[in-house]
Amino acid sequence: MVKPDPDFRLKLAETPAEIEAAQRLRYDVFVAELGGGGADVDHEKRLERDQFDPFYDHLILYDISRKNDDQAIGVYRLLRGDKADEIGRFYSESEYDLTVLRESQRKLLELGRSCLHADYRGGAAMYHLWNGLSDYVLQHEIDILFGVASFHGTDVAKLAEPLSLLHHRHLAPPELRVRAQAAAFQSMDLIPEQEINRVTAMRDVPALIKAYLRLGGCVGEGAFVDHEFNTTDICLVMDTQRLNAKQKAIYTRGQTT
Repeated sequence: MVKPDPDFRLKLAETPAEIEAAQRLRYDVFVAELGGGGADVDHEKRLERDQFDPFYDHLILYDISRKNDDQAIGVYRLLRGDKADEIGRFYSESEYDLTVLRESQRKLLELGRSCLHADYRGGAAMYHLWNGLSDYVLQHEIDILFGVASFHGTDVAKLAEPLSLLHHRHLAPPELRVRAQAAAFQSMDLIPEQEINRVTAMRDVPALIKAYLRLGGCVGEGAFVDHEFNTTDICLVMDTQRLNAKQKAIYTRGQTT
């Protein structure tokens, strides 16, 4: 049977039901597919949630051509710096010391829990999510985007090449260089640069991380091994002023501020 072409609708969640739609997709991806967990996960209702959800903006992508058109097929969780000040911290601060970003006095936006329904990976869905993120960044005049992104699994030895490549080639400049919390710091400098097979190493970097790197993103110092979520996390940072002209055109779709 031929599936209808997607009819995408993108919006910020406004109701508890819409937030649950985001949490349901997150459960399907992070818990059912990738084996993650967490104290607040509701396995009975199949919701991946935590204590931070009520304070975040949830950017949700729907395909209204689907029979169950209220099912989220893509999500982003967003927290601006002014909202983080209200609740006391960013989610990422449990893993990374964000002092250099906080002291910059620039407008910050934390990105997290980004995922797509399996049927929509590798297509236009991510493009629509990124367009929505672009609009949000422009609306709130954001200067710095950041957030943890994950490799699947917690065996650092198996991830030594891609982690080392990120460390040697994409480490953030000092003024943006967040650092994994000392108590859980996992070095990413595991293999000398000259010994890395760059082709295989980059192939093993998750697609979302590669996309941020193409847009001019960089990585913090050190990784965080998250056994609860069955991931090895890095912190990605993007200074919107550092985007070159071509990258900025892609990111903002030619909009001007």
